Amino acid sequence: MKVTVVGAGNVGATVANVLATKGFASEVVLIDIKEGLSEGKAMDIMQTSHMLNFDTTVTGVTNDYAATAGSQVVVVTSGIPRKPGMTREQLIGTNAKIVKSVVDQILAHSPEAILIIVSNPMDAMTYLTLKDTKLPRNRIIGQGGMLDSSRFRYYLAEALKEAGYPATPTDIDGMVVGGHADKTMVPLVSLATYRGIPVTQFLSDEAIQKAVEATKVGGATCTKLLGTSAWYAPGAAAAALVEAIALDAKKLIPCCVYLDGEYGEKDLCIGVPVILGKNGVEKIVEVKFSEAEQAKFAESVAAAREVNSKIAGALE
Repeated sequence: MKVTVVGAGNVGATVANVLATKGFASEVVLIDIKEGLSEGKAMDIMQTSHMLNFDTTVTGVTNDYAATAGSQVVVVTSGIPRKPGMTREQLIGTNAKIVKSVVDQILAHSPEAILIIVSNPMDAMTYLTLKDTKLPRNRIIGQGGMLDSSRFRYYLAEALKEAGYPATPTDIDGMVVGGHADKTMVPLVSLATYRGIPVTQFLSDEAIQKAVEATKVGGATCTKLLGTSAWYAPGAAAAALVEAIALDAKKLIPCCVYLDGEYGEKDLCIGVPVILGKNGVEKIVEVKFSEAEQAKFAESVAAAREVNSKIAGALE
């Protein structure tokens, strides 16, 4: 399988590196507008191939979309990253133009590609891509839910350790739905488990709420500490979506997808659990939320629609 990663910044380079080390892709093309950046990062990755024992070929190119031709999956990380104090929504004006241009060029060379959108604000960029390209909704996927759910598992594991249970994130099942936004994402406490047992049996309401709030600002926390957006977890999350598609894994993963009646919503891209396989989104899975989670999800939907309303003006 050939995979293209657009944007050779921290997130894009991490996606390419994880894809290479996983070994399921035959070729990864890393493309950027900055002269030499993709080439240098691809070379650096390839010089680990003997030590890490992978045969994937990683190629870097500068603004040469012809080199991406025939890609089955394309990961779009292009755009400016967040800086401390910024919300994802503040990036919409610049990143909308960048994402539209990138996607148009990608599809000119890989018209059958499945697109994974990482660029922020991710829900709005996923919606923009679907509306601009008019592609079937199964081929356009936003990455946020996978990342937010991983952060939720991390914070629940930390809370369990504080409570005296030797948990790691791999012991936790937990899911985040709704928008990929600090205030409106919805960690589903009602479905979160520690080795199959509800976390509510181990943690106080206060400890759970602390984990929920930490999850919601997980990206902002990293941005404040790093001085720019996080990259290891976002890159690994995007690579995990590519892997599920490439291996036809039929995995249940929360992703930002277009709703057409599911969860009572239409004409909106937002995070919900889906089955990912070789065709991209193969099924949208409707799960039952608690009454409080349902109310939070409705708030998240309203916020996502508000951001979407700004897209047209951003492209003018």
